[in-house]
Amino acid sequence: MTRDYITRRTFLAGAGMLGIGALAAARLPGAGFAQAASGAQPLLHAIPGTEYALPAVGLGSWITFNVGNDPVLLKNCTDVMAAFFAAGGKMIDSSPMYGSSQATIGHGLAALGIDREQVFATDKVWTSDEDGGPEQIDESARRWGIRQFDLLQVHNMLDWENQLPLLQDMKAAGALGYTGITTSHGRRHDLLGIIMEREAIDFIQVTYNPLDRAVEDRILPMARERNIAVIINRPFRGGRLTEALRRVPLPGLAADYGAQSWAQLILKYIVSHPAVTCAIPATTRVDHVRENMAAITPMPDSSVPVLPEGAERHAIAKAVEAAL
Repeated sequence: MTRDYITRRTFLAGAGMLGIGALAAARLPGAGFAQAASGAQPLLHAIPGTEYALPAVGLGSWITFNVGNDPVLLKNCTDVMAAFFAAGGKMIDSSPMYGSSQATIGHGLAALGIDREQVFATDKVWTSDEDGGPEQIDESARRWGIRQFDLLQVHNMLDWENQLPLLQDMKAAGALGYTGITTSHGRRHDLLGIIMEREAIDFIQVTYNPLDRAVEDRILPMARERNIAVIINRPFRGGRLTEALRRVPLPGLAADYGAQSWAQLILKYIVSHPAVTCAIPATTRVDHVRENMAAITPMPDSSVPVLPEGAERHAIAKAVEAAL
């Protein structure tokens, strides 16, 4: 798996004259962030068993892109997508469950003139009608304005016995790149584990962050063992985690990884797990999407981003817990 980054130890060895202690200041509204190196590429993680790699931070659309036909809100979402692609982002994730989010993505792709190869189009099938999957998938693709998806997942394992074979058949026919299963909020890990053991799937999507770590026990190790890519949803607990930390000063260890905000520290914690392929925070703000992508993009003084490893990751989780 492509995981080119430098560790805290290497970073600190050359950081003595950089004044990085200033990075541990509290994140306040309007605070600026150091810019990534010009033209720098974000951290890539390979999809296990393939030669294809994805940026380790993607873009979710739950709630944030459900804006209907409001022209101002559509323009705002398009601006978020523009900033995401400008920073090297690729995976955008949606679902028929997310209201108008699919159509919002389609609007943004068309308005920006995004080439199909620039986006890793990720969506879900979400129906209890055993024969309803094909029609729903066709409608999802129409809303996106694309012919087919890179990845389709069975949303929250709904009717997975019927919907997963549909996706597997689509992949076999060349109409789909990858198949997957999702769950969220730390739910139904027992069933997810059974499906991972029984079925040939390419991706799982689960909740994982410094407070929600249940997948560390069985699901993430199993994903590594079986070469299954892992997408992380709710990295900030739907925004509640970063909001709770908003006025809490960053711990000193944040500077060890060049993290300039709690959001960046949390994302570095998540994507540094060896099983994780991509995290998909959702946002309505251009500055936040830039901040998120900067967490996996080298700073001007480095060629690769700095991520924690081993016990350092546990220290970050403890720091988040202590701050709340």
